[in-house]
Amino acid sequence: MKNGKKWFLGAATLLLGVLSGCGNKNKITMWTPLTGEDGGIMDQMVEEYNDTDPEFPVEHVVSPDLYTQIYTVMSTGEGTPDLSIIHADRVAGFERQGMLEPLDDIMTTHSDLNQDNYIEQAWEVGNVDGDQYAIPLDIHSNVLYYNKDLLEKYDATSFLDDDVLTIDEIMSLSGKLDEGDYAINNSLISWVLLGLVVDLGGDISDEEGNPTINTPEMEEAMQALVDIQEEGLMTPNGEDGYAMFQGNQVLFSSDGTWSSLAFDQVEDLNYGVTNIYSFDPDNFHNRSSAHVFAMLDNDERTDEKEQGIADFLTWVRENSITWAEAGQIPASREVFESPEFDDHQQSFFTSSQEELDSLHIFMYEHYGYVEAAINTVINDVLYGEMSVEDGLQAAQSEVEDLIAEGYAGE
Repeated sequence: MKNGKKWFLGAATLLLGVLSGCGNKNKITMWTPLTGEDGGIMDQMVEEYNDTDPEFPVEHVVSPDLYTQIYTVMSTGEGTPDLSIIHADRVAGFERQGMLEPLDDIMTTHSDLNQDNYIEQAWEVGNVDGDQYAIPLDIHSNVLYYNKDLLEKYDATSFLDDDVLTIDEIMSLSGKLDEGDYAINNSLISWVLLGLVVDLGGDISDEEGNPTINTPEMEEAMQALVDIQEEGLMTPNGEDGYAMFQGNQVLFSSDGTWSSLAFDQVEDLNYGVTNIYSFDPDNFHNRSSAHVFAMLDNDERTDEKEQGIADFLTWVRENSITWAEAGQIPASREVFESPEFDDHQQSFFTSSQEELDSLHIFMYEHYGYVEAAINTVINDVLYGEMSVEDGLQAAQSEVEDLIAEGYAGE
């Protein structure tokens, strides 16, 4: 849902919410960044909740530029929504800037809104210095889709006997593929890179909060991807590797849990899903994020409305199986442990404690800068336009500059 018409409709809906919805004392106005098919599924959930006749019904307002809108209303103090869905990496920064309200009162009156009832990593992103500022909706993860027919064609089905494809197994396909076929694509490749860095014991920041991009772990992970590309095993630069997987030209596609929505629409695509590839089958991390509910600082939000928000979040905890239709992993333990969730492909990632532990969320305050900087250089590095060393140094410098500019502007 990224065409101009739908963008306009989303912007118009948001403007209407700013002008009228946020001032309505009898409903909960909730802003979200859900501009794709997931927005329609959230609409369905909200409708299901409102059908229960709550004291405070929910109005779902989709923003195509959520974070810009949030900063706008927070600076003016007018039109602040009652509730928002934001990404995990925004929580720490928003809290540091004094933009979030803690959820202590909500959690006190609704004791089921607690850590034990959610996926641990998704809960932890909302905890800043011991206070809880967010309740998780889901985890959405980088995963590996595989073409079952191509694996059989190239006698590679055994690669997934342990549910983890390794770099060595990818490299073993060198010289064995027909012209026009590729082992992997470059979809969501920055997420793959970051997962490999964690596999190697690295991170994107140190204990003092400084970015750590130009590191030995990052260099080793990036070089491994370069080696795959240089062997002709990665889809070419400028080609749509995502579409090539759908066209049965790629054995393994690194993408998100949500991509299954599109893959299911391809009639002749016989595919499955597993963990993202790693150096070692005993040490793998599926780089993840989460959508979380948070309350922006708002003096006009009444105690009664906060309890209405708590009622809604409790309902979501009990009824978010609908959200699995968006290709997401509901964070609610009651939902992801239910038999109904087993019918969804992404339930693979909650099927054991090992799989749950593999879901790695970066909680670095400046994660957004890190991902943006890596995305700026990664294709040039992968396809030989820039050396690994120069690319990582450029990304490191860019993040440092962005952080300095951000602090200077506060």
